[in-house]
Amino acid sequence: MKFSRVAAASVAALMVGAPAMAELVFPSLSYRTGPFAAGGIPYADGFADYMTLLNERDGGVGGVKISVPECETAYNTEKGVECYEATKGEGALVYNPLSTGITYQLIPKATADDIPLYTPGYGRTSAANGKVFSHVFNFPANYWNGASAAVNHLLDINGADLSGKKVILLHFNGAYGKEPIPTLTALGEKHGFDFSAIPVDYPGQEQKSQWLQIRRERPDYVLFWGWGVMNQVAIQEAGNIRFPLENMIGVWWSGAEHDVKPAGDAATGYKAVAFHGVGSDYPVFGDIQKYVVDAGKAAGNGDNVGTVIYNRGVYAAMMLAEAAKKAQEIHGVADITSGQMRDGLEQLEITDARMTELGMEGFGPAFKVSCENHGGPGTAAISQWDAGKGTWSLISDFGPSDMEVIQPLIDADSMAYAAENNIAERCN
Repeated sequence: MKFSRVAAASVAALMVGAPAMAELVFPSLSYRTGPFAAGGIPYADGFADYMTLLNERDGGVGGVKISVPECETAYNTEKGVECYEATKGEGALVYNPLSTGITYQLIPKATADDIPLYTPGYGRTSAANGKVFSHVFNFPANYWNGASAAVNHLLDINGADLSGKKVILLHFNGAYGKEPIPTLTALGEKHGFDFSAIPVDYPGQEQKSQWLQIRRERPDYVLFWGWGVMNQVAIQEAGNIRFPLENMIGVWWSGAEHDVKPAGDAATGYKAVAFHGVGSDYPVFGDIQKYVVDAGKAAGNGDNVGTVIYNRGVYAAMMLAEAAKKAQEIHGVADITSGQMRDGLEQLEITDARMTELGMEGFGPAFKVSCENHGGPGTAAISQWDAGKGTWSLISDFGPSDMEVIQPLIDADSMAYAAENNIAERCN
């Protein structure tokens, strides 16, 4: 992987194909080092490469070039906050922290600074309630949607009856890993399955005791909330105790190529929840190859194009670029502020027609953000790994999550946060 464009210092100015005085600033809080770098690198590359594509092919957004100052957090919350403080004065329009722990710390800071946070598929789930969280957006899906999607799949393959089944959540022992527990607890009560959780301490390289416990308890299914090196260790340990991989479902942060390849053929059948398309069979990736990779302007060496986490970085960058375009339209200016960017996020509408125009037809759902709903549609699909072909495939359509269970949890958690922080509801 090529890192010459990223300085080793805490803050590195990665000006993605833009002139020195670029006006639309999208900081990238990345982690190319540490035990989570396997996921951090392709995400940062995908994010940067899409912005470079817009600069090289379209001249930026609304005629304004884009810059992406990249700051290395190593997935460390303290460093993430330092990166925010070091880069917010550069004209930052929005932050995508790529860490639940960092997100929790930045919510009050960014809100006070009138800078929005975009946390797709991670962060504080209850931030979907725009009435409380004015500056946080987590569309198109959150952790609780992901937990529900996994349970919906189990219902699908069990004739809609999970009574008496035993489901274990193996999870990273931190804010990220604990997020799905309330939802899975409620879903277990609703559908009659026995739910329990087993934590794995950072960084997750040692899991033998957890998998011995799983072997003793003999669950029907294992749901998995891991990240970084923890993922490949878990899949290998599952193979070691001969747990059937088709009965193990990871969240979208536990379902990438680098998670399954170390286990070889034993990983075949492993499943993961997905909130966007897989593979490179979308025109946008041909454009990235032409305008970015082949032109020598890629953030990396181009070998991650079309992989799961790279695609997620592209998807996030696309959402932010579209929100910036919406902000320009709303306010009638090209050089927008962070507060105007917030407005663009809150009024964003992604249509099927627009996804086709972007070269991403079918890559993700159509949806509309509102003042009340910052979480989007909450739809997700199930992907499955085929080691022989070396590919992920979607084995289900994108379907809804159980908002009958999730919405009361969002309401309760967000209102508790509002009470603790003296926040008055908006959108009235």
